[in-house]
Amino acid sequence: MSQQINARVAVVGIDIGKNSFHIVGQDGRGEIVLRQKWSRSQVEARFANMSPCLIGMEACVGAHHLSRQLRALGHDARCRRSTCDPIPRAKRMTSVMRRQSPKRCSGRR
Repeated sequence: MSQQINARVAVVGIDIGKNSFHIVGQDGRGEIVLRQKWSRSQVEARFANMSPCLIGMEACVGAHHLSRQLRALGHDARCRRSTCDPIPRAKRMTSVMRRQSPKRCSGRR
């Protein structure tokens, strides 16, 4: 059964975590055929057994290293920049601002 699923996967998305990776695979029509959580040690071994496909992941230090490994296995690995922007420094709540803000009352006295 797993060999049939691996043959049908055309596109894979990877959510990279510290110790685990969430994998979502789609076939050519866009239907989800693979949704699993792999540990860091399983990733390269499992992709070595899959037929070449397009792999997308969010760009970070670990993603660039992983994409080089996956390209060596014959996959088309691509990194994409993060879609969420960091909080601007002007809008961050500093410790001085926290001390100056009024405390909320719960209504009980």
